[in-house]
Amino acid sequence: MKSEDTPFEGGPMDGRVLPVLVGMTGHPPKTYRIPVPGSDGGPPTVLVYRRVPRAGRGGLGFARWKYAYDPEGGRGSGRRWPWSGPRRGRAADPDATPRGKPDDADG
Repeated sequence: MKSEDTPFEGGPMDGRVLPVLVGMTGHPPKTYRIPVPGSDGGPPTVLVYRRVPRAGRGGLGFARWKYAYDPEGGRGSGRRWPWSGPRRGRAADPDATPRGKPDDADG
């Protein structure tokens, strides 16, 4: 597997550069989670970093990435599959007629 040295900004990892494995497309993962053991045997804390583009470009114009600290650590939007249920702005009934069709008398 190939890795790329990726800088981290913000949070406890600020200023560090770690080798991050890249996928088949050459991009690192969108979210990087770092588990930190809890003090005195408490529950572990998970630091969440989100991938963002760097200000400059690489030598050949390839996109370069860095990770920015996400203090809330919320789940990303994730993939939205068409069969996963109704989305905002879509009708809940798949058989419902969409509004504003050209042949609709109510227009």
